[in-house]
Amino acid sequence: MASFTIPARAEQHANLRPLSILRDLPAVADLIEVCFSSTMDSDGRRYVQDMRRAGKDNSFLQWANRAAESTSLPLTGYIWEENGRIVGNASLVPFRNKDQRVYLIANVAVHPDYRRHGIARALTERAIKHAHDKKVGNIWLHVRDDNPAAIELYTKLGFVERARRTSWQANTDLNATLLHPNITVTSKNPGDWQTQLNWLTRLYPDPLSWHRNWNFHYLRPGVANWLYLLFIDMSIRQWTAVKNDRMEAALAWIPNGRGESLFAATGDGSDPDALTSLLLKARRDLHQQYPTIALEFPSGEFDHAIFSAGFKSLRTLIWMQATL
Repeated sequence: MASFTIPARAEQHANLRPLSILRDLPAVADLIEVCFSSTMDSDGRRYVQDMRRAGKDNSFLQWANRAAESTSLPLTGYIWEENGRIVGNASLVPFRNKDQRVYLIANVAVHPDYRRHGIARALTERAIKHAHDKKVGNIWLHVRDDNPAAIELYTKLGFVERARRTSWQANTDLNATLLHPNITVTSKNPGDWQTQLNWLTRLYPDPLSWHRNWNFHYLRPGVANWLYLLFIDMSIRQWTAVKNDRMEAALAWIPNGRGESLFAATGDGSDPDALTSLLLKARRDLHQQYPTIALEFPSGEFDHAIFSAGFKSLRTLIWMQATL
């Protein structure tokens, strides 16, 4: 892992100060919307709305002021002011990874009129120093793959790419055409569970599980698990794509209240058409529950297969990590 020294100038900026939950949230929400509106999905727009709403809720603000360092919400961070106007922001979101604390640096935003003045670097350096002062040595951030300037900045600050993942979205459609007649889409065969789990573990790796609640035990076959899901009132959907009596890919839908509800499992030699068939099947079968469905998947060889199933790429994020 990369390691680096905390820059001595991290606090030497008169325009830089800690985020005040009691007064800054609406202005930060406006800044985030200005900077990211062109690439913001429905979750992002909801996030901005929630931030504005929270800024008007006194009871929430009082709680948030006490809980800023203990809850996985962007309640801690730093802002950059020019003439009393907030033009830069960097949020710090605490997480737990097993028995270790993790910080995610998020919402690094600078107003277009104030870019290329070193503001993003100063905010990121101050966020790094905050993590160091709190004795948190594991820091993550993610950046869009089409933002080379930010990627270069974070690399210079000691961050190393750990994963590259694309978020996809599609409308559900009862009439979605099922292609590839040589591939059969069927319900899951319990005998394929271990292979499916191995594929899922590779595609949704443990080092990122602190940020995404990837609980694949819900997919385990057996009466005990079926009774448990019945008890907690969780409806799981699963499909398998078979070619020449061999599982080529598997797809699961796990309702979790967020957009990333589909989880695809493929092997190194899987037929891409198998994944396309599964995603088309999901678009048909889930049309009564949700108008849209989403998938997060590693960028690479299966991009065309996902696109061929009618999914649109929302963004590709590079996950970067550094240690202090």
